Amino acid sequence: MKIGVISDTHIASKNEHVPAIILDVFRQMDMVFHAGDMVDLRVVDELRAVCPKVLAVSGNMDPEAVRNKFPQKQIIEVAGYRIGLMHGCGSPLNLVELLKCAFKEDKPNIIVFGHSHKPMNEFIDNVLFFNPGSATDFTADYNSYGIIELDKGINARIIKI
Repeated sequence: MKIGVISDTHIASKNEHVPAIILDVFRQMDMVFHAGDMVDLRVVDELRAVCPKVLAVSGNMDPEAVRNKFPQKQIIEVAGYRIGLMHGCGSPLNLVELLKCAFKEDKPNIIVFGHSHKPMNEFIDNVLFFNPGSATDFTADYNSYGIIELDKGINARIIKI
């Protein structure tokens, strides 16, 4: 099972799009997760055009139209793994603790999140905390997305654009 992961696209202009390099890679995925702050529903349409199975959550910068369509938190069970999907909020310094609390009862193997625009791929207390970074933020150190492969284990990586 191959999952493409993207977050914090913040695409608000009709002239802006998900980067083509990401869309090309996501054509090869079994599913795609968007961890919030898409800002415009067109982002999901662009992702679904290359991979029909797109799961997403809303983020703190998403307008009402996005918040009405996507929840703030999801639990996905796939390939024998439980994956928590949530954007996050508040100070990036407390983000991991907030996510631990939000998913405490759900017992996920992986927590996919966004919000900080900083990539993270780290096991903490036997849970993978995975943030793909931002695919489009020009103030980030670099733009990135992620791929999670689930088989007999978890293989996750951040890809710099």
